[in-house]
Amino acid sequence: MKIIPARPEDSHLIGESVVEAIGIEIAQNLAGENHTLEDVVDMFAMLAKRDDTQYSYTNTLVALDDRGNPVGVCVGYDGARLHELRLPFFEAVSSCLGLSLEGVEDECDAEEFYLDTLAVLPEYRGKGIASELLKESIKRAAKCGKPAGLLVDPVNPKARRLYERVGFTKVGDRPFVHVMMDHMQYLG
Repeated sequence: MKIIPARPEDSHLIGESVVEAIGIEIAQNLAGENHTLEDVVDMFAMLAKRDDTQYSYTNTLVALDDRGNPVGVCVGYDGARLHELRLPFFEAVSSCLGLSLEGVEDECDAEEFYLDTLAVLPEYRGKGIASELLKESIKRAAKCGKPAGLLVDPVNPKARRLYERVGFTKVGDRPFVHVMMDHMQYLG
């Protein structure tokens, strides 16, 4: 396995990964009655091709298997850039899906490097890929001079155990799309 910076051609994998990470319920809410889950994936893939969004390939690491096939991603960025990076996302949700995200709370703050999305293809789970993506993302956070932070659903103990094994600690609670999540940071 190898971890590399994402490339524009990884955009569809990034889009699928974001949808998986936010969960089917939130993705279906974004799709609404007039759109499909594939429309939501396509929107995130379009954002991943750009270099000015929170879901950009430039903010993403990709795990490759031994044959060079992409098998997982981790999207992370400096939390101080959240507002500028998510503006294109809000605009895309409005133009592509006809929704407004006005009033959505900030999922991170300026004092952390935020790990927005972590996903591994189902057939590759349980092989340490997520841990390696997290460790590489923690290194990116250190280069930024900030702790890595993330949100985890309190009803997802498997994910929480993964984060704790890598060294993340709960530091508080934070809303994500109006749902309270555990806010965790890697404090070294």
